[in-house]
Amino acid sequence: MDLLPQFLANGLVIGSFYALSALGLTLILGLMRVVNFAHGELYMLGGVLGWWVTTALGLDFLTGLALVALVMGVFGWLVDRVLIERIRGQGEEPGILLTIGLSIFLANTALLVVGTAPLKVEGPVSSGPVFLGPIVVTKIRLFAVAVCAALIVAAYLLIQKTRLGRAMRATFQDPMAAQLAGIKTANVYACTFALGTVIASLAGMLLGSIYSAQVSVGGLVSMKAFVVVILGGMGSFAGAIVGGLVLGVAEALWGGYVATGWVDIIGFVIVILTLVFRPYGLFSKRAERA
Repeated sequence: MDLLPQFLANGLVIGSFYALSALGLTLILGLMRVVNFAHGELYMLGGVLGWWVTTALGLDFLTGLALVALVMGVFGWLVDRVLIERIRGQGEEPGILLTIGLSIFLANTALLVVGTAPLKVEGPVSSGPVFLGPIVVTKIRLFAVAVCAALIVAAYLLIQKTRLGRAMRATFQDPMAAQLAGIKTANVYACTFALGTVIASLAGMLLGSIYSAQVSVGGLVSMKAFVVVILGGMGSFAGAIVGGLVLGVAEALWGGYVATGWVDIIGFVIVILTLVFRPYGLFSKRAERA
């Protein structure tokens, strides 16, 4: 029990990144109704680009973070306008097949370009320890979690307080009514996919500064993001945050008290329990269930 505070702290750290990553996926799922199986590869690209801009270009971390956001935002916008727009309104199956193909393409292209070796993103602070009573956290983890929290708050303000955010919410509630009100829903969809891409890529770069960026991580990231979205509820901002933290803490406790080799099974257990007892997620609204 003496290690419980440490396990909880570790879980909240990794859970904050699960929440940030899943936030991008829940926006795309909730608004666009696109099951994005390439989400993990977008995360991976963020980590790889973060390594490249901080190591090869020699940029500082925050400047590199801004550059990665810009590049990945443009990339996400192009993916929607060039690929996803062609299958919009044709049901979920074409979107699933398209994003699976995009996932395979991105993963293998990155594999050819950078190989399989782990890529360490240069962080702005050292990895020295910080002692908070019984809890030990490294400086780079505290910094990355602070940036992660700031990005979540920024995304919330963008969705709730800006004109684009109001257009997103209107399109989510009733696309036809949004079009009749003069909202260009095609642009809203493209901006939503771009925003989801940016959020996923920044999560990849931030976590790459704590651990490392790897080309092969996309599938695992996608799986965990889907677990968080199912747990929190499709399209729920609060659900993505709470679901990410719950998954992170559950994995930390399981790895600390049971077995680290079976940590990833926790996600599947959570999905099964959620689908049995709360199939629409913890934060789903009554209208969404109907």
